[in-house]
Amino acid sequence: MKLRPKCFLHFLCLDKIYCLLSVRNARALTFYFHILDVHRKNALNDLQFYHFLHHVTDLSKEEIMLVFDLLDWDGKGEVGFDEFYMLVCIIMSHENHLEKQFMYRHSHNVFELLDIDGGHTIGLAEFHATRFLFNIKEEDLSRIFKDFDISGDEQLNYKEFKMFTIFCIDRQQRKQREKLKKQELADKPATDVEATVV
Repeated sequence: MKLRPKCFLHFLCLDKIYCLLSVRNARALTFYFHILDVHRKNALNDLQFYHFLHHVTDLSKEEIMLVFDLLDWDGKGEVGFDEFYMLVCIIMSHENHLEKQFMYRHSHNVFELLDIDGGHTIGLAEFHATRFLFNIKEEDLSRIFKDFDISGDEQLNYKEFKMFTIFCIDRQQRKQREKLKKQELADKPATDVEATVV
């Protein structure tokens, strides 16, 4: 999922630790939501929602309608501001490569979002259908279920999902530390590197 160039969301900043918008950005998003809400119902219907996401992202029609169904928690055929705010935070976390951080910080909400059938578990099919939201590669899905499905029922309950998010954050932090070490070594002059080797 990519943001299209020159859309409003490029001007919003997501906090890198908590994966939330600042008060100023949330207020700007509220004004934007009210502009989109042409019927003044404090909600977007499926048509408004589709055109918004089609305008700001490269998602297909099927993906957009799946996201609408996921966010329409009460089944009224509308998405309110709370759901809209969560969607924008997901989009911004994707844009800033903070998908795993978002999943960790908001694991309960993400779990409920990915639980398409409402069974309090996430199956492989549910994870596969929604993996584009959090940039999860297809080849990683089977490994996730193999490693974190402790109960062996081919479903992740909330505790297993939470362990998955903790593992993702740990792996992401380890990669960042390795990248930082490599960058520090590359920045040192060649003589310093030779002196440390000897």
